[in-house]
Amino acid sequence: MSEIGPQLLEQMYETTATIRRFEQRAIEQYRLGQIRGYLHPYLGQEGIAVGSIAAIEPDDYIVSTHRGHGHAIAKGHDPRLMMAELFGKETGYCHGRGGSMHVASRAIRNLGANGVVAGGLGIATGSALAIKQRAGSEVVVAFCSDGASANGMWHESMNLAAIWDLPVIFVLENNQYAVSTPIRDSARVEHLSTRAAGYGMPGVTVDGNDAAIVYGAMQEPLRRARAGEGPSLLECMTFRHGGHHVNDPGLYLPAEQLAHWKARDPLVLLRERLTRAGVGEAEIAAIDERVEQLLEEAVEFATASDNPSIDEFRAEIAAGELAFVS
Repeated sequence: MSEIGPQLLEQMYETTATIRRFEQRAIEQYRLGQIRGYLHPYLGQEGIAVGSIAAIEPDDYIVSTHRGHGHAIAKGHDPRLMMAELFGKETGYCHGRGGSMHVASRAIRNLGANGVVAGGLGIATGSALAIKQRAGSEVVVAFCSDGASANGMWHESMNLAAIWDLPVIFVLENNQYAVSTPIRDSARVEHLSTRAAGYGMPGVTVDGNDAAIVYGAMQEPLRRARAGEGPSLLECMTFRHGGHHVNDPGLYLPAEQLAHWKARDPLVLLRERLTRAGVGEAEIAAIDERVEQLLEEAVEFATASDNPSIDEFRAEIAAGELAFVS
């Protein structure tokens, strides 16, 4: 694993804590009726977004999923604008047009979350093709789920990326349940990463709850992609802390399995790494306080923001182009 110093560990811890508190505050605001539609919390999976995105460059791209708030925040999205988007407000990243499952930003190089399982993988593969055609140096990180691995778009995208040697890394977030279906009931391989061999690309499975391990595992896929050697598949094992979405009680999740994974909470693991690296409790507490203040500001900002203009929305529909923050 690549060496991670205290400064990077602190950044990773703060990003993880920000995602955790963002999701908790979003659930709270959903219950209060401020957020409508679906909400798929990233609780318990933060180590994957934080570890993988900490390893890439600002000019690299990501493609997200329906469970994508963590990806966006790790990529540098402002939680205030994120919360406003979830509230459906004009100040949100997509001016309230996208909501929870469709956050995107051209400037931050987030090509968007997607409400369709595996729906972003074609976008990621096409974007990687565009990078190769213009001889660019950027890499696309395509997040997907274990449920996506049973979708035809997953297989087609991986095959095209492999035969064209495209600079894309498929990060498979295996939380072991596709809604309520356990992966053992839908796949007969121990690790989904072994499927990479069928497309002629490397595949590896790692502990997705440890952001530092994910960061280290990204190094070789990134080297390959930048060197023109093609895509890789990185399977990150994890477990969500609740049901598939905010209204799903998750009663199908075995209590012992949930307890096992909660004991390996990504936030706790990073805190332990910080302590071993010599970072004191006072410094960690200061990070937690800063995060708490940021999320309080995010809720206040979203609450005070204006609703989108209906006239502008109708004009965008007529013009055939919806607005995004540039």
